[in-house]
Amino acid sequence: MEMIADILLVAGALGAGFYCFILARRLTRFTDLENGVGGAVAVLSAQVDDLSKTLEQAQNSAGDSSKSLGELTERAEDVARRLELLVASMHDLPQSAAAAPQPQAPPQENADPVFVRHARN
Repeated sequence: MEMIADILLVAGALGAGFYCFILARRLTRFTDLENGVGGAVAVLSAQVDDLSKTLEQAQNSAGDSSKSLGELTERAEDVARRLELLVASMHDLPQSAAAAPQPQAPPQENADPVFVRHARN
């Protein structure tokens, strides 16, 4: 009976050893930097670095665009104020006789056509 227990104990130890060997090989392949999860983590880490640099550049560009847009808005508001003042000052001007259209006399039928032509011009 002891001999059977010893044989089963040795078989269990050999099975556990074989299982550990297989597990070690799988773990080595799993953490391989080129094909396994280690490679995927390295690639993702590089992508995160690239994305963070791109995000920083986009934020800087957006900040510059915002400043430029703010300056243009201020200029547009200044021009709008000036235009409002010009329009208001145009309403204050009196209507002059020179600005009013003059009615034209109809051409005389008995007049010389050359004279009428020169009078129209």
